[in-house]
Amino acid sequence: MPTEYTYPGSSPAERDRSSPRLTLTRRQRRLPAEQERSLTNTPTAGTGNPWTEERDTDHHRGFTAGTPSFLRSMNERTVLELIRRQGPLSRAQVARDTGLSKPTVSLALVSLLREGLVREVGRSRGGKGPSAALYELDPTAGWVVGIDVGRRWLRAAIADISGTIVARRDERAMVRSAQALIGQIGRIAHDLASEAGVRWSQISHATIGSPGVFDPVRGLVEMAPNLPGWGRHGLVEAVRDELGTNVAFENDVNLAALGERASGHGRGVSNFVYLWIGTGIGIGIVLNGELYRGSRGAAGEIGYLPLGIADPHDPENRRRGAFEEAAAAAGVVRLAQAHRMRAPLSAERVFAAARRGDSAALDVVGTEARRVALGIAAICAVLDPELVVLGGGVGRSGDLLVAPLEAELHAISPFRPRVAVSALGEDAVLHGAVATALEAGRQRVFARSRSGDGGRPAGRSPQGARTKRTGNGEEPRRRRTARPARPALTAAARR
Repeated sequence: MPTEYTYPGSSPAERDRSSPRLTLTRRQRRLPAEQERSLTNTPTAGTGNPWTEERDTDHHRGFTAGTPSFLRSMNERTVLELIRRQGPLSRAQVARDTGLSKPTVSLALVSLLREGLVREVGRSRGGKGPSAALYELDPTAGWVVGIDVGRRWLRAAIADISGTIVARRDERAMVRSAQALIGQIGRIAHDLASEAGVRWSQISHATIGSPGVFDPVRGLVEMAPNLPGWGRHGLVEAVRDELGTNVAFENDVNLAALGERASGHGRGVSNFVYLWIGTGIGIGIVLNGELYRGSRGAAGEIGYLPLGIADPHDPENRRRGAFEEAAAAAGVVRLAQAHRMRAPLSAERVFAAARRGDSAALDVVGTEARRVALGIAAICAVLDPELVVLGGGVGRSGDLLVAPLEAELHAISPFRPRVAVSALGEDAVLHGAVATALEAGRQRVFARSRSGDGGRPAGRSPQGARTKRTGNGEEPRRRRTARPARPALTAAARR
C-alpha cells in the first residue's frame, strides 16, 4: 500500500482546525517492522540497511522528519506527474492511481491550479453517478527550445511543456565562422518564440546539439573538426549570452539516441546504440535505459577507432579518426572515385545511383556495408547491445545497407544485434534536443509547485529583499502573516 502524506484529522474541517504539521499515515495496514522503525527515526541494528543500521560511533544521525512544505510538495509532484503522463484525469482517478486520499488530492490540485501548472478541461462522461471535473497539465506553463547544429543545416524547434512542438525552422548553417553561427542560433531561436507568440522570458530551457564533446570546465566543444571555429575558448559562454536563457550543450549523436529512445525504435529497449554515419561518424550509447557519456563525455567517438585502410598514425587521420576517414561520407566519395564514377560525386549521389542499378555504385555500397559491419562488430564485443539504429545521411540508406551489413556482421562476429534504420530520419537530433530540454524545463517549471512562490531564487523574500540566515544556513523564523485565500475547488470539481 503506498504511503500517504496528509494532514491530521479525518475531514477537511478538522484539518483546518488542527495544527498545520503534516504526518505520515498508513491506510488499511501497518508497515513491516523494519520500515516502521525507519519512519520513526529509530536506528535498527543488523538490518543490512546502511541508512538505518546502528554504527559503533559516539554519534550517529537518524532521519530528519519531513517538513510540512516538503511533504506537501511530494504530494503535489506525485499528482502532477500522474496528470502529465495520463491526463486528463478526475480527482477520484488521481486518488485511485496514486493511493492518496481524495482530500489530499484536492489540496494538491488547489495548489497546482493556483500555480498554473494544471487546468480544468471539461467533465467525465458515461460513468455511474454525477460527472467529475477533469484535469490536465497546462501546456502553457512553460516552453523549451531544441537546436540541432550541423555542418549543413541548423534546425530549431520550440515546444510547450507537454512536449508539443508549436514552431520549427530549418536553415542552411552559416559555418563560415563560429561568430556567424552563434548569431544565427540566437536569431532563429528568438524568431521561433515570436512566431509561436511566446515571450523569450517564458523560455525555461534550451538544449543545443552539435558534433564534438562538451568540456564544461573550459567552456568549449572539442573534437568537432567539421565546424570551423566551434572548438574555440569561450564558445559556450558566447552562445549563452546570445540566447539569454538556461542553455545545455550535448553531443548531437547522443541527442539522436535520446530522441530514438523517446520517440523511435529505442522505446522500451534498455540497451542499444545509435550509429550515426554522415559527414562524421559516432554512436550514442544507451545502457540500462540511460545515456552513457563516459568519464569525459567522449564515449561513442568511434570515428577514432583504428579501423579501415588509413594509417592511424597519420596526423590527419588522428585529427578526424581512421574509421571516420574510411566509413563516413568522404570515405564513400573516395571509394566512388576509385571506381571511376562520374563527377560531381557525393555520398547521396552514390546511393541514388545504386538504387538505379549502377554496378559501380553497388560495389561502393557493398564495401561501405562491410566497413560499417566491422565497426559494429567491435561495438558489440564491448557493449553487447540489443539494437543498433542507423542514422545520419549515409546511415538512413538502410534499403541498401542493412542486408549486406547484416550478412557481413554474421560472417565475422558471433553477436546478432537487431539492425534498424532510424524512425526519426534527419530529425533525430532535434527530437533529442527537445526531449532533453523538456526534462530540464519541467524541473524548473514544476519547482513552482514545491516553492509556492512562483520559482523565486532561494534566499530572497517575496518582495525581493535578501533574508538573513542563521549559523546553520537556514532562514530565521518569521512572524505568521495571514495567508492569501486559496482558490477553492467547486463542489463539482471535488468529485
